[in-house]
Amino acid sequence: MNGSALVLRALHRGEKRLADRLTTVAQDHRAEHEVRHVATDLARWSREHVDLLAEAAKDHGLNLDELPPAGGSGGTQWSGGSEWSGGTEWSGGTERSSGSGSGAGADGGVPTAVLEGTASIVGRRPEPGLLLLRDLRDLHLAATENSLYWEMLAQAAQAGRDDALLALASSCHPQTLRQMRWSNTMIKNLSPQILTSL
Repeated sequence: MNGSALVLRALHRGEKRLADRLTTVAQDHRAEHEVRHVATDLARWSREHVDLLAEAAKDHGLNLDELPPAGGSGGTQWSGGSEWSGGTEWSGGTERSSGSGSGAGADGGVPTAVLEGTASIVGRRPEPGLLLLRDLRDLHLAATENSLYWEMLAQAAQAGRDDALLALASSCHPQTLRQMRWSNTMIKNLSPQILTSL
């Protein structure tokens, strides 16, 4: 497998994960209207990227729709990143399975709804604002990872004189950068109020 194919696979999985996470955040924080609406729109972009990547991969002899889930067997993986290290993410010192957008909590994959329900039973409810900040941070990190993959794909396409892949990266990467800017802006706007009200 060549380097472009490796990046296509990683980016396809990363965009799928980001679309799922954005959708989950929109549902989990539906009371926050801006979060709900913008996250839904941004998820649509990632789903479009998934389709475009799958189509481009066919030109490279890959069928991305038949790939095993992240962390599954098959294919070359690099060490270091969540995509290429067997599907495990390290977030804040907590190991977290990289399942697609299950609303996983910060404790290692337990859905946020379960965490909130358990916390309310024992009389300790996590602050919704803190949950939102955590989710926005996770979105930002996922979008940043995808941005790096888009950059790698563009560089590989340029080096290999693959105009189609370069055009794909040039059209999709700006949307991923916009996803990063939105999550970062939301964190900057919400952090002062949420963190000083604890």
